[in-house]
Amino acid sequence: MLDTRNVSIRRASVGSMDNNVYVLTAKNSGVQVLIDAADDFPRIQELLDAGAADSSSGKAAVRMIITTHSHWDHVRALAEAKAATGARTAAGGPDTADIEVPTDVPLSHGDVLDFDGFDLEVIALRGHTPGSVALVYRDPEGPSHLFTGDSLFPGGVGNTQKDPERFNSLYRDVVERIFEQFPDETLVHPGHGAGTTLGAERPHLGDWKERGW
Repeated sequence: MLDTRNVSIRRASVGSMDNNVYVLTAKNSGVQVLIDAADDFPRIQELLDAGAADSSSGKAAVRMIITTHSHWDHVRALAEAKAATGARTAAGGPDTADIEVPTDVPLSHGDVLDFDGFDLEVIALRGHTPGSVALVYRDPEGPSHLFTGDSLFPGGVGNTQKDPERFNSLYRDVVERIFEQFPDETLVHPGHGAGTTLGAERPHLGDWKERGW
């Protein structure tokens, strides 16, 4: 668990593909956001319950379930999570047609989502899928937190199936919308595996571009 002044950030790895699920809980209001209901809803419920203890009231409610992109391994528990919480669903606009559970809030680049205690900014990162998004929480007392789905990992950008057009699109968005906008201490929380910082990855941008993946 990462503890900030206004928000707690909890993570669990679920499913056979080591998908990361994130729960953000506003300490003042108990509002929660679930990022990528990937699999294993009982484990996700445990994460939500743990997050509830981080609010000043000890109570919490999921306001929104945000899907970073439409790939099957990121949505396996989405229907169950929506049914259990009654929360609105959100995803990047171009990906919504490929998500079986209807999307209540199509997201666009530059959107700012207000959750009664914290905001999340939407960054479109086109290439892994057309509607992939990252989400930014700007901690007023510490580094920003980037939830990047499968668009940015330690060691490179997401898989673009060796398609030069898709790779160039994703690489350009990652450089222009992330690395040129945020400092080195920014924390990256990817859709699978361990996290990183922009400072750890920045020296390798040229290598990524040269290799094409």
